[in-house]
Amino acid sequence: MKSYLDLISISAKMHKRQNRMTLLCIIFAVFLVTAVFSMAEMGIRMEETRLVSKHGALKIHDILGSEMGKTLFPTAIVLFILIMIAGTLMISSSINSNVAQRTKFFGMMRCIGMSKQQIIHFVRLEALNWCTVAIPIGVLLGIVATWGLCAILRFCVGEEFTTIPLFGISIIGIISGVVMGTVTVLIAARTPAKQAAKVSPATAISGNSEYKSKAYYEINTHVFKIETALGIHHAVEVKKKLILMTGSFAISIILFLCFSVLIDFVGYLMPQSYSTADLQIWSIDGSNSIDSELLDNMNDMQEIKHIFGRRSSFDVLVEMNNENMSSNVVDIISYDAFDLDCLTKDNMLKRGSDISKVYGDSNYVLTTWDKDSNWEIGDKIRVGTEKLEIAGLLKCDPFSNDGATNGKMTIITSDKTFQRLIGETNYSLVMIQMEKGATDENVEAIRNLTDDKYIFRDQRDQRTSGTYIAFVLCIYAFLIIITLVAILNIMNNISMSVSARMKQYGAMRAVGMNTHQIAKMIAAEAFTYALFGCIAGCAIGLCMSKFLYNSLITSHFSYATWSFPVLPIIIILLFLCFAVVAAIYAPLKRIRNMAIIDTINEHNM
Repeated sequence: MKSYLDLISISAKMHKRQNRMTLLCIIFAVFLVTAVFSMAEMGIRMEETRLVSKHGALKIHDILGSEMGKTLFPTAIVLFILIMIAGTLMISSSINSNVAQRTKFFGMMRCIGMSKQQIIHFVRLEALNWCTVAIPIGVLLGIVATWGLCAILRFCVGEEFTTIPLFGISIIGIISGVVMGTVTVLIAARTPAKQAAKVSPATAISGNSEYKSKAYYEINTHVFKIETALGIHHAVEVKKKLILMTGSFAISIILFLCFSVLIDFVGYLMPQSYSTADLQIWSIDGSNSIDSELLDNMNDMQEIKHIFGRRSSFDVLVEMNNENMSSNVVDIISYDAFDLDCLTKDNMLKRGSDISKVYGDSNYVLTTWDKDSNWEIGDKIRVGTEKLEIAGLLKCDPFSNDGATNGKMTIITSDKTFQRLIGETNYSLVMIQMEKGATDENVEAIRNLTDDKYIFRDQRDQRTSGTYIAFVLCIYAFLIIITLVAILNIMNNISMSVSARMKQYGAMRAVGMNTHQIAKMIAAEAFTYALFGCIAGCAIGLCMSKFLYNSLITSHFSYATWSFPVLPIIIILLFLCFAVVAAIYAPLKRIRNMAIIDTINEHNM
């Protein structure tokens, strides 16, 4: 061995198992950044192709100024920052635990003459040595994932994605991934390197400096039993480790909540409805002039999946019991049973609504709503001699371009209620959903039934369900990756923390503590990390979730309001609890299977 730096490759071979999680964290960070920026560049290239075909020559600011350009790169930069924070915390925590287990090794290096600066240099180079393996793997996985996503978008989704490049190589994506991996590792290695440099030569004999006795701290046993109190004390006694472990839990929750907002964002950009029609038949003047017999003639056509119509009456004078109403003029629209069912499936109703009252011939109706509306559930409306009651509110106005009511109420009734109120049986709009295998000939046959008396619109090429599903699947894929890596990181860090404290557990067993008490101690330590992490993660994550929601959604869709993300929080907390339980099991099993003398003598070089 010519230099102490030759120990880096030797150490890497000796500690493959301990280094596995650190490598995985680096690969994860590089992969995500490479994939995110590569997909952003592929989207820009697709937009460039579209603009060139539409406008001819164009400049770079034309692309960046397009809606695609305004959305993709800012989003990619935000994700870059979030992933960098997550990667730094995860890698730093992993390296810190790795260093803690090798305190004796660094003490011996100091004994043979290695200076503090050389120790710091050694730890940093050791971290960079991991990059030589992890970064190429992460970049390669990012490129392959980009190819796969582009292929799915082009062949499975189609529509506007037919021009997206299939096997494009993004230089921006590769550079971003390399920079992410290198910078994150250097930042993450800084604190553990300094910690390793503080190890004195005497530690080579005494063991782990991080966990040396601190007798001047009194352990409170008034609330918890001694083993639980010791576990909590172990978790909070080393502040840097507590911060890193708390950060590992917190960043997982923060990322999960932030990515969950993107699902809502896609939903607002490409709203999906169970009542979306492939074909529409409109009356020419907007009146109820479409003969109801037309629906009867089409009902038996096998290529039609659903056919339903709406009747309308505009600017109807009504009387309201709500004194705050600024207008007594409303529009009335009829929905049949299928249409009403779709409102429930689309989650369009505000909490407290009871749509079941609206079906059939009733005196109950639904109304549109926005945050500036004054009407409420239970308000009474008089139409002519009929008294109606509002049984439910829609979350927005689906009949306006921006979802706002602009102060005017639209009443939704059942078919039978509308006929009783207005006395009209014909339709102003007929909507048709086709079976999956329907052909152009089938559509033409339906068109011929209208005899050109109405406006016929074929909207099959305007459906965005495929694009919506593609984006949602991509977001869920990132959420799954984030969750899995977070779980593995937490399991690894807790396991390494227990391994670093193995000598203490051996001593405790030697003085009479049984494995059940050891288990409670480890569980108390792990759940203390989880508690702090969940509190910090939920506090910061909810604030960031609301900020992103307001920035991405509310600023563009005024009717959208942020609500407490109950389901995402429950999901991520359940996964984190699973990670903690799994993390406790492995080291505990190891302790149970070891003799007391072996536990006391357990050490890592």
